[in-house]
Amino acid sequence: MDKKQIGVLAIVSASVMWAIEPIFAKLAYANASVVQTSAFRAIFVTIVALIYALSTNGKDIKINKREFSVIFYIAVVGTLIADLLFYFALTKISVLNAVLIGHLQPIFIILIGYFVLKDEKHSKYDYAGIFVMIIGALLVTTQTLQNLLILRIGTMGDLFVVGATVSWATTGIVARKYLNNMNCGIITFYRFLIAAVFFSIYLLFRSEFHFGSVNQIIIGIIVGVGYILYYEGLKRVKAAQAGALELSTPFFAAILGFLVLGEIVTSMQIAGIVILCVGVYLLSKKE
Repeated sequence: MDKKQIGVLAIVSASVMWAIEPIFAKLAYANASVVQTSAFRAIFVTIVALIYALSTNGKDIKINKREFSVIFYIAVVGTLIADLLFYFALTKISVLNAVLIGHLQPIFIILIGYFVLKDEKHSKYDYAGIFVMIIGALLVTTQTLQNLLILRIGTMGDLFVVGATVSWATTGIVARKYLNNMNCGIITFYRFLIAAVFFSIYLLFRSEFHFGSVNQIIIGIIVGVGYILYYEGLKRVKAAQAGALELSTPFFAAILGFLVLGEIVTSMQIAGIVILCVGVYLLSKKE
């Protein structure tokens, strides 16, 4: 496989991990709060990332001040703010809607990347794939023809996920621009270590630092593997391609949401997911 194909495979594999994540998050809420779940998630992601960093980069996991400042931004905006918004939204809306909106990053990545990543040029397949994905996303989000006709696109929970999506898009751009040559295990390790420290301090201050269930461990492992795959893919494909490829996540989220949580998927959402798959195909074509 060439460099782009490996990158596409890594991003899609990460998408599978992120489709599984919200399922276990909702299960974890039976024994823990949103912040507690986020905190232990960050702790176990840190452990997974450290193991990967040590196994692929030796014992050298030091970073300089400039790299730390970049990762600190990613940790605060991408994990403390965006992830927390996403996890809170999961208490209000379905897994499918949360996952789909949460992965509509190409729109924001293209807008931001136009000014930041001036060296990236996109082919006709990139634009066609992203356009097709946006159409599919609209069908999944509106759920029914009646909602689509009156433009009933979402709820307040959906809006929270939009905020998370914009935040994630900025961190993807920053990682692409400043950390492209850094070991992905090191990036993930410091990103979630910083977040874990903030979450832990908050919970200790409120005397709520309690472990809820094994689901929190599973979430940490899933997210750790997902982020490592994502960063490995991000090194091999364009930022907009990486963001758009993540839209394969709703396909897996719809199936898991139905099988595990009993969430109903409408015929329009199924059509939207099929269209998303067409978009993934267009985006993965070689220029």
